[in-house]
Amino acid sequence: MDKLKAANLYRSELIPISGKLVERYNQCLSKLGFAPTELTSFSIDGIGWSPEIAEEKKVVHYLNNGEANPHGIIISPLQKGKPVYNPFHTFDRDMMKLVFAEYGQKINDITRDCAICLDFDQQIDAFYEPLDVLKYKSITIKFHLINDLDKVQKQQLALIEKFKQGNNFIDENLHQKLLTSAKTYGDLRNRDLILNDLKFQTDSFYTKAFNGVYLLRDFISPIVVFEDEKWYKEAIKDTVHEVIIFHISQPELMEKLRDHVIIEYDLEGVVKSKRYERIKKFMFAKLLKDTQHPIKDILNDSVLFKSYLNKLDIESRKKLMGVELYLEKLEVSNQYKIGDIVDAELFNALQEPHSSLQAKHQDLIWMLLVNVSMLDVLHLYWFDKEQFYINYESWDESLQDWVIEVIGNNI
Repeated sequence: MDKLKAANLYRSELIPISGKLVERYNQCLSKLGFAPTELTSFSIDGIGWSPEIAEEKKVVHYLNNGEANPHGIIISPLQKGKPVYNPFHTFDRDMMKLVFAEYGQKINDITRDCAICLDFDQQIDAFYEPLDVLKYKSITIKFHLINDLDKVQKQQLALIEKFKQGNNFIDENLHQKLLTSAKTYGDLRNRDLILNDLKFQTDSFYTKAFNGVYLLRDFISPIVVFEDEKWYKEAIKDTVHEVIIFHISQPELMEKLRDHVIIEYDLEGVVKSKRYERIKKFMFAKLLKDTQHPIKDILNDSVLFKSYLNKLDIESRKKLMGVELYLEKLEVSNQYKIGDIVDAELFNALQEPHSSLQAKHQDLIWMLLVNVSMLDVLHLYWFDKEQFYINYESWDESLQDWVIEVIGNNI
């Protein structure tokens, strides 16, 4: 990952945490029911997740109490607008935007000497069946301050009111309580520490529950797509819910998405695009074997590209050039079918969200598409960074260099 870090393509916006903030973070972990970290410094993202602590605990989603009960931690106003690098749900980023939009000023004040624990409560104690994800609807975002500072404030204000009554100003015991509270927590009289619950409404989303599920509920009829075959087989046993269920590898999924006007394709248009060129080049790299030149040079040099293209066996060449071959044949006759000439993985990679979709739905569908076919490295990086990082480590070093160049130049 060093090359990605050098190119600022690997979690480059994490916030460093050390000193007193570590203590506050551990107080949040304890309040949420988790063991504290033994690290003296680490970094966090917008929702308070730390890759270093995840590695220490050997649990990626260590801020979850089971799949149905995710949490977050705010210990710095710098978390506002920062990425959520390993979200459990695709709407996690939107929830954090809502939190800072509503309480940005209060968070600035509170995090001067306190930290905030977030509880994302969807009224589900635990998942039991894969279609329990359909219960995700309205989520209540609840806020808890470490050391219950908001409750301490109420106690402090009550002491002050008592101090003002009658002759209580001479009560030495009351004096001592006020002084102890002020020394421990500071003067809380003018602090705004009340963070009322927020409501967040979900629509279509992806969740990592049950090893990955897409819920598309804003279209003609609800569609649920499972990444895990075991949970898919369990879900199709359901006879109660009126939903369409797919495994992500089923060819029928793409047909259904086109039928429901969720995705579309334009081969004549896309074949002229930079996107098509990078998809074809990456596919070419996967077909190359025993090269005498660095893969990056082969993909970037037209002479070397043609040289190695002609070294491929005829079936591999047809697989790589299937779109062009199909379009050429289509000019002569319309009797040819795409599936007979164009490779399925390549064809799937050329799909895109339907232009009529809202932006937030387009991002979700892009994420689904790049996981159906992982030939577009730029879109994989944009829409599913964690999967991109996993794939990246398996690539030839020269291919890694080419991919970094593609992402860096947005080509």
